[in-house]
Amino acid sequence: MGDLEIRPAVAEDIPAIVGMLADDPLGAQRESPDDVTPYLAAYERLNSDPNQHLVVAVRESRVVGTLQLTVIPGLSRRGSTRSIIEGVRIHADERGSGLGTQLIEWAIEESRRQNCQLVQLTSDNSRTDAHRFYERLGFTASHVGFKIQL
Repeated sequence: MGDLEIRPAVAEDIPAIVGMLADDPLGAQRESPDDVTPYLAAYERLNSDPNQHLVVAVRESRVVGTLQLTVIPGLSRRGSTRSIIEGVRIHADERGSGLGTQLIEWAIEESRRQNCQLVQLTSDNSRTDAHRFYERLGFTASHVGFKIQL
C-alpha cells in the first residue's frame, strides 16, 4: 500500500479533506465540497491556534485520511489536560486497511506528548461500525453526549 505519512494539513489539502467529510450519508447532508471558501477560513482559524492539530494521512502523494485533535487545558481531574478527536475520515479506497487505527494511534501518542491525561471523542449514534472500531482501540462509551444546533 506504499509508505504512509501523517503530517499537519496545509491549505492545499482542504479540498481532499472536505471530499472525505462529505463522503458518507451524514456528511453528504451537511458538507459542501463545491465551495471550499468557508473551509479555508476555518483552516486559517485552526492553523493559528496551537491547541488545534488538523492532520492528514498521505500515501503516494494522495490525502487518504484526516482527523482533528484538540488539546484542552482544564481544572477538573486535578487540573488535567484532555484531548478531543474529531472529524476522523478515511478515504473510501483505504477503508479496512488499518489506516484508521494508525490515525487514532497517532492522536493518542500526540496527546501523550502534549501531556494529556484523557483522550475523548464523540461518534454519531448511527455510526455503529465506528463505535465497534473505537471500542477495539480501548475507548469506552462512558458518557452520554448532548448537542444543540445553533
